[in-house]
Order: sequence, then C-alpha cells, then structure tokens
Amino acid sequence: MEMPPTSAEYAKSVVPAEDSRLRGAALASVLTALMLTLLLSALDQTIVGTALPRIIGDLHGFDRYIWVVTAYLVTSTTMIPIVGKLSDQFGRKWFLVAGVVIFLVGSALSGTSQTMNQLIIFRGLQGIGAGTVLSLVFTLVGDIFVPAERARWQGLFSGVFALASVVGPATGGWITDNTSWRWVFYVNLPLGALALLLLIFKLPTHISAPNRRYRGWAAIRRIDFAGVFTAAGATISLMLGLTWGGTTYAWNSPQVLGVLVGAAVLFAVFAIIEAFFAVEPILPLDLFKNQVFAAGALLSLTVGMALFAVVFYLPLFIQGVLGQTATSSGAVITPLTVTMAVGAIFVGQLIARIGRYQAICVVGALVLTFGVYLLSRMTVSVTLGVVTRNMIVVGLGLGMLMPVLTLAVQNAIPRSRLGVGTGAVTYLRSMGQMLGVALIGAVVSNSVSGELAKRLPPAASKLPPQVTNPNNLQQLLVSPTLQHQVVTTVTQAAIEQARIPAIIQALETVGVQVPPGPNRWMALNAITQQVDQQVTTQVTQQVHELFAQMLDATRQSLAIGIGRAFTAGLFICGAVVVISLFLKDVPLAKREAAPSVAQAIATGEAALVDGVAETDLVPSGAPGH
Repeated sequence: MEMPPTSAEYAKSVVPAEDSRLRGAALASVLTALMLTLLLSALDQTIVGTALPRIIGDLHGFDRYIWVVTAYLVTSTTMIPIVGKLSDQFGRKWFLVAGVVIFLVGSALSGTSQTMNQLIIFRGLQGIGAGTVLSLVFTLVGDIFVPAERARWQGLFSGVFALASVVGPATGGWITDNTSWRWVFYVNLPLGALALLLLIFKLPTHISAPNRRYRGWAAIRRIDFAGVFTAAGATISLMLGLTWGGTTYAWNSPQVLGVLVGAAVLFAVFAIIEAFFAVEPILPLDLFKNQVFAAGALLSLTVGMALFAVVFYLPLFIQGVLGQTATSSGAVITPLTVTMAVGAIFVGQLIARIGRYQAICVVGALVLTFGVYLLSRMTVSVTLGVVTRNMIVVGLGLGMLMPVLTLAVQNAIPRSRLGVGTGAVTYLRSMGQMLGVALIGAVVSNSVSGELAKRLPPAASKLPPQVTNPNNLQQLLVSPTLQHQVVTTVTQAAIEQARIPAIIQALETVGVQVPPGPNRWMALNAITQQVDQQVTTQVTQQVHELFAQMLDATRQSLAIGIGRAFTAGLFICGAVVVISLFLKDVPLAKREAAPSVAQAIATGEAALVDGVAETDLVPSGAPGH
C-alpha cells in the first residue's frame, strides 16, 4: 500500500522552492505561449461570429444558426470548473496542452465542415478545448508569480483578452471577404502550433505543484465523478434554457421551462454531493466561508452580467437607433474595449505598486455604475460623440474591475487550490454573461414589443405579420440590404394588387369617351400604361412612406427598450458596488512560504491543507490512525 507523504514533503509539494521560479528566457517563452493560447481562445468567438452569416449561407442552415454558437458556449463553460479542480489534483501543464490540441483539432475539423450538423459538432469540440484554456491560463499566471507580482501580469492578460474583441471582428471580416470562411478556423493552426510547442518544451511540469498525496489509481479513484456529471448536466441545462428562451422557444414554453427546472434540480444535487459525499469536490463549498473568495465569486457573476449587457446592446443602439454603419459590432464598440484593455493593464501595474486592491475595486464599481447611468439616459437624439464618451467611462470601470477579481481570489486561497478557485471565478463570469444577456434581452424584447404596438401606423396592419414582427423590424434597421429587399417585395405586391382595379376603373370612366375606330385600341392601351405608371408611382411612394414611419417607430421603440435595459443594468451595477465593499484587502505577499501542516491543523485552517482532515495526514498504520 502506497504511503502518503510526510508533512514536510506535502508542504514542499504545495509551494515550490523560491529557486524553482521561472526567470529570463524561460519565463518569456512561457508567457508568450500563455498569451498566444489566450489570444486564440478569445479571438475565436469574435472571428467566427463575423463569418457566421456567410457560413450559414454556404451550408444552408439558417434554422440551426443559434446552435453553432450554443454548442461552443455550452461545452466551454461546462469544462471550466471541472478542469480547474482536476488541475489541482494532477497538475496543469498536460491539461493545458490537451486543451490546445483539442482546440486545434476542432478548428481544423470546423474548417472542413460540409454540413451545419458537422459544424455544430466540431464547434462543440472546439469549445471543450477553449474552456480548458480559459480555466488554466489565468491559474498558471498565479502559479508562476507570487501575489505581489501577479497584479501587473493579470492586468496584462486581461488587457489581451479585451483587445481580442477589437481585432477579432475586423480580422474575421477581412478573412471572409478576401479568402474563404474556412480560413477563420484554419488561421488558428499556425499560431496554435507555436503556442503548443512552447508549452510542451518550456512550461515546467512542476510549476503548478499538483497534489502528490495520492498517485496513480488512488488519485483517479478520488476524482469527483458524480460532481463532474451533475455540474456538467446543470451547466448544459442552464445554458440551453438561457439560449433558447425568447429566441428558439418562448420563455414559458415546455422546452425552456423543462431545462431550467432540470438545471435547478441538478445544481441542488451537485451542492449536496459537494457538501457531503465528494472526497475531492469539484467545487469545495467551504471556499465560500472565505469572505474574499465569496465576494470575488459574486463580483465575477455580476460584472459578467453587466459586461455582456453593455457589449451586446451598445452596437444595436448605435446601428439601429443612430443609423450608423459598422462592419461589425466589434468595430462599433472599439472605444469601450480599448479603454477596458488599457484600464486593465494600468490597474494591474498600480496594484503591483501599492499592494492593495479594494479601493480600486470600489472606485471601478462606482465608475462602471456612473457609465451605465449615462447609457441609460441616451435617447434617439443623442450624438455619436456622447455615446463614445459614455462607452469610455464604462470601459474604464470594467478595466479597473477585471484584473482585481482573479487577483483577489488567488491571493486569498492557498496555492493548492488555485485551479478550483480561479476556475470558479471564470465559470461564474461566463454564467453571468449568459444571465445578463437573457435578463437584458427580456427587458428589451418586452419593451420594444409594447412600444411598437402603440407607435406603428394603422396602415401597417395591412402588411403580412412576418413583416411587422418586432424582431424583423429591428433587423431591417441594421440591414440596409434586407430593408431594400423587403420594401421592394412589398411594393411589387402592392402594385400588383392595386393596378388591375385602377385600370378597370379608368377604362370604365375614360374608355367610354374614346370613339370607336382603328385607333381605339391604341388609345385604350395608352390609358392603361398611364394608369399603370400612376399606380406604380403612387403605391411606391405610399409604401416607402409607410416603411419610413414603421422604421421610425421601431427606432423610437428600440431606443426606449435599450434605455430601460441599461436602467435594469443599473441595479446590477448597484449590486457590484455593494459586493465590492466586502472584497477586503489581503496584503499581497512578495513571496510564498510553504505552509506548515501542523500549524494549519492547530489553527483549524483546513483550506491551507486542501481540506484534508488531520487523520488523512497521518501515515497509514501510524499511532492513532
């Protein structure tokens, strides 16, 4: 029977010696690999999003459009907490390498897709790799640097993540327009291969200090399989419910209600398993007894809600309400994302210098709240300059918050739990993004529908229902090409409907005045052409005026709906401010000392020994075991 290590051996495995830290060229190589890996994962979503209209056109799958996005989000979000915990048990290097490999295989297969079903499956595979990467990159930054040094690097990595949303859409658009959409997937391969080589040959295996109390099958048997499956099932159910609601199905449909109820039940079962049955829980619930971790986790959830609520609806406001053209939503919100990236980098450097973060977090929450307040005051008459100013304020607030959350949580938990702690923060941020889009989306949808019912001109009731559907009218606002097609189709149908009665009436009225003779048919034909031209001109003018009124009503309704959505976002930001007050400062240590197991047991700080009871640390067969 394999003997567990002694207290000294275990403490050494939890915190490596100071001389094992990466330095010089080795450090530069590892950081380059991690940044490339994070950049690939962050770019993928925005690049593919730009190319999706072309992809579904080629693969003839508009009815499964949402599944291309959903498959990726579901698998990536599901993997985050699972991989975080497993990396604490077995080390992070080979999980990260496997994640990059899976991501690259999924990219290559996605590029070869011949049907929408193939693309959906391969995007799900990509998501598994992306979730693994997102879970581990920020955790490895915590592994590599001591708390006092993490701040500047967490800020830099957060800035890289934010900047990806700026260059991604433009890159995706250029690739799609100048080559084939398949290259939006193939472009990942050379950069991914470089990152993979650097990770394999430059990232030390020991850097993540895996838990070495159990090895081999003994370690595998301690994997929380029940927690893995219930967490995965709960996450998938919740993500599907939030994605389907209001789009594929109505919110009160059996499909949406069924998966949301299933998610609630599975989350409850997961909590019971983690609290009472799991030996190595995927999410140790005792972490929430740590005030900093609990506050950081809640901040990640609420900041994620605020972030995506803003990012998702600002482009719609600018393009739909203000009528500005943009090749992509990313180009429209460049002031927001650039400010967010610069703010994250600056704040990381500032925290590293002063060694404190709570005041910065509170100020960031207040700045974010003020920025969202400014957004909520925007009307249809607002100028683009004012919108840009408001985006900069919001971006500054988000930039101040982004690096703080991961840093504070990592600084407040033992090094042996960096994976599970960082994974929990990343997971909750992803869930917050989905919740934010669902919540704000419901506010916008209900508001726009209600306002349109009051503002559409009476003549709109004569049009087909699919034309006056609120979602379709909003689509017309942001798509001049589609608007032209719909107006042309409706005009032609209206002309055909009006011309025959008009011609008959004209012939009955004027035709009797035309004397019989050889020129009668020529005269009647001339009358017909004249009436036809008059009807065409008149109906065309009427249809264009009607659509102008309808689009103006839609513009007004959309402005009101998004304004109410940003007002709802103020309540989320208020929660961010309150929670930030509880994110107490824990001084950033300039070096990590190995914890004494005996001291940890004596003081009752079970977290320092990875939640292991005293008897678990006594070798088998020792006195008292």
